[in-house]
Amino acid sequence: MLLSILIPVYNERAVVERSLSMVLAAPLPENMDRELIIVDDCSTDGTYAILQRMAAADPRIRLIRHAVNQGKGAAVRTAIQHAGGDFSIVQDADLEYDPNEYPILLRPLLDGRADAVFGSRYMAGVQTRILPFYHSMINKVLTLLSNLFSNIKLTDMETCYKVFRTDLLKSIPIRSNRFGFEPEITMKCAKRKLRIYEVPISYHGRTYEEGKKIGLKDGIQALGVILHFWLVDDLYERPYGRVFLNNLSGTPQYVNWITRLVRPHLGDAVLELGAGIGNLSGRLMAKRQLYVAAESDPLHLHALHNRFLRTPNVEVVKLDPSDGEQFHEMGKRFDTVLFINVLEYLEQPERTLDAAISILEPGGRVVILAPQGKGLYCKLDETLGHKRRFSRSDLEAMLKQRGLEVETEHQLAKMGALSWFLFGKLLGQKQLSKLWLKLFDKTVWLWRRLEFLMPWSGLSLVVVAKKKA
Repeated sequence: MLLSILIPVYNERAVVERSLSMVLAAPLPENMDRELIIVDDCSTDGTYAILQRMAAADPRIRLIRHAVNQGKGAAVRTAIQHAGGDFSIVQDADLEYDPNEYPILLRPLLDGRADAVFGSRYMAGVQTRILPFYHSMINKVLTLLSNLFSNIKLTDMETCYKVFRTDLLKSIPIRSNRFGFEPEITMKCAKRKLRIYEVPISYHGRTYEEGKKIGLKDGIQALGVILHFWLVDDLYERPYGRVFLNNLSGTPQYVNWITRLVRPHLGDAVLELGAGIGNLSGRLMAKRQLYVAAESDPLHLHALHNRFLRTPNVEVVKLDPSDGEQFHEMGKRFDTVLFINVLEYLEQPERTLDAAISILEPGGRVVILAPQGKGLYCKLDETLGHKRRFSRSDLEAMLKQRGLEVETEHQLAKMGALSWFLFGKLLGQKQLSKLWLKLFDKTVWLWRRLEFLMPWSGLSLVVVAKKKA
């Protein structure tokens, strides 16, 4: 195994050589090597010359230099791009944190329990230097606010020592250039529902006279970062075609609306295709004897495994809905198959429907939620990766041709259809406004009750069809 040690450096001439020597000599778990990805953020005090000398003497060091000073977050972002290890840890180039504690930080990851580990300065560590009261209190207040908005319970959000599975870290976009990196990565880990562990660490903090750089301005900025990434679900580095499903984690009332429509039609053995990160699975799996959450995307599969790690009636399987053979390879039969925002992404939805029906028990049900209205197809659909939108008659014909009997239909989100037409068709926007999603979600209770007054079709259509006995 390989550990990538990500080291942002700026004007640390007095301590950088000793610090890096400690990192190079630090103990690691058995059968683990290290690489140091050092990003000099345009130091002006001679630090870069020291780094060049050390990099030339040790092949484990990879040195990158920024042409202009950008900040810690920008340096970490650059380092992540060059990381090649199984795990990655952020290490400041000063002497505040002790590299000898790497094995403690890595243990939850090596045991398979964690996706990210934070080293806490406020748990019972071996040694902690006593620093000014106000600085510690600002850290704790920021941690409290981060916990409130992310709904997790950390003791030290601002800690430098954060260790990740590298594949997950590379998938998270980093937008903050300065010390906003800490609250940003914390908010995104929480929203991605990563398994986060905390372990106690030592802390040998510096005073401002000794070279500490973070200040009150950065604390105020951190508060802004927390609020920004509470509102904005910027969770994936690569633009996912089904990014809308990830944004649903920030629209709980809309998800509850879908759940309320779908739940009465579920049996005891349910297959959910395209389960995403489990937004619906977590609400629908209760009281089912078997709930199979099927997904093909590796990052979504990882999120599902984390979410249902200790849920005995839920199985997470890798299944490509466009590959009919994989349906039979599961070796199971179901009384309900869910297609929640799945058919619109497929080149041949009919083939997937045929495969699903073949493992459906007689009398079982197919439940479909799909985007409605061919005339609404626009740049928004293209950005999301939709191949098509459906008409009501299309879905009914597709189901009846396969011997299914349509039992019920529901129009969904008529106000959403009006907004889709305005922003997508008339204004030509290519992306969903996350602020609009938040506002829509907060008013779902109203639109749901006024749907009967709106004479047009909904943005989506829910169709429930039964396989004849």
